[in-house]
Amino acid sequence: MRYLTDAFIIGALERGRPVQQFLGPVGAVGRLGVRYVEVRPAKASYEVYVHTVEDVGHERFFDLDEFPPFDVDEDEEEFGRLVARAEDPSTALVAAEDATGAVRGRWVNESMVQDEYGDFVRAGRPANPSPDGHAWPSRAAGN
Repeated sequence: MRYLTDAFIIGALERGRPVQQFLGPVGAVGRLGVRYVEVRPAKASYEVYVHTVEDVGHERFFDLDEFPPFDVDEDEEEFGRLVARAEDPSTALVAAEDATGAVRGRWVNESMVQDEYGDFVRAGRPANPSPDGHAWPSRAAGN
C-alpha cells in the first residue's frame, strides 16, 4: 500500500514524520521540472513546503532531494518554499491541498515521493494524466 489513509497521515505527522505528494510536471519543452508538496512537523506547528525542481532524473536516478531548483530565487530556501503553517495536522493537510491542488488519496510517507517520480519517468513523463490515471493537480502554487 503506497498511499496513506487519513489515520496513517495524521499518525505520521504526530510522530514527527513528514508526508509528501508528487504533483507532476511544470515548465515547457526545453525546460522541464517537477513539483511535490511536503507537510512537515515543526516545533509547535506543521509547515507546508512546495518543492519545484529541474526534471533531471532518469531510469536509475529518482532522488528528488538531489535535483537542482527549477527557478533560482534568492528568497527561496534550499529545501522548498513555505506556503502555509498550521497548528494541527488536519489543518496543515487542508492548507497543502488548497495551496497546491494536492488530493487526499495520494499522500505518501517521506521519500516515497521518489517512487511516484519513478512511475512518472517510466510512464514517459506524461503531461496528463498521471501514471495512475488521475489528472495532475491543477493549481501551481507560485509557478
